[in-house]
Amino acid sequence: MLEIVAIPAFADNYLWLIHDAASGETAVVDPGDPAPVLAEADRRGWQITRILNTHWHPDHTGGNLAIREATGATIIGPAGENGRIPGLDVALKEADRISIGSHAAEVWEVPGHTLGHIAYVFHDDRVAFVGDTLFAMGCGRLFEGSPAQMHHSLGRLASLPDDFQLYCAHEYTLANAQFAAHVFPGNQAIGERLGQIVAAREAGERTVPTSVAAERATNPFLLARDVEHFADLRAEKDVFRSA
Repeated sequence: MLEIVAIPAFADNYLWLIHDAASGETAVVDPGDPAPVLAEADRRGWQITRILNTHWHPDHTGGNLAIREATGATIIGPAGENGRIPGLDVALKEADRISIGSHAAEVWEVPGHTLGHIAYVFHDDRVAFVGDTLFAMGCGRLFEGSPAQMHHSLGRLASLPDDFQLYCAHEYTLANAQFAAHVFPGNQAIGERLGQIVAAREAGERTVPTSVAAERATNPFLLARDVEHFADLRAEKDVFRSA
């Protein structure tokens, strides 16, 4: 099985180390800050061989060059954002595949947050690294894409089996849950999950990864009736202030 390690960075980012013990291969997903990534890999005796970017934003790519210089790792990312990702060596498009040891990931194009955003879907391992497309109980802001694009991208991720674990890049869950309870006040599943998230955060616990089943039940953007409803929810979330 893949070993996946969360590395907190900045105010609320998660950088993910992925390790295959059989081959010794290690990848890092969206390394905005090189220092904690290199320190954690060194502590574990892991050699980073691949850098996987989901999109071009600096808090996801800022560590690319320093990590490559320190380790010789190959920088991999979306073809649609070639020229915006520092040091991109391998440009991927829809249905391309990469591997960490014997663990294969399929590339899904999931635009909305940015136009070239991709996800890495490890079907056999039941995990996907989704960057800033889908968050636990939320989704990314529409900086470049349209509501229709993001609605479709979220629907693709939600089509994965219930037990898939979705690794997003930020700890936004409490604010997202408060918004979900605001727009769907009668939803019992949302109310129960909000309580669980409050308790987790008070205990200093992270709330990701999340599961496809949990997101289908409680993510307000997946509960949207249609694209127009989704667009209204996203616009409301942009100005929502949590308690």
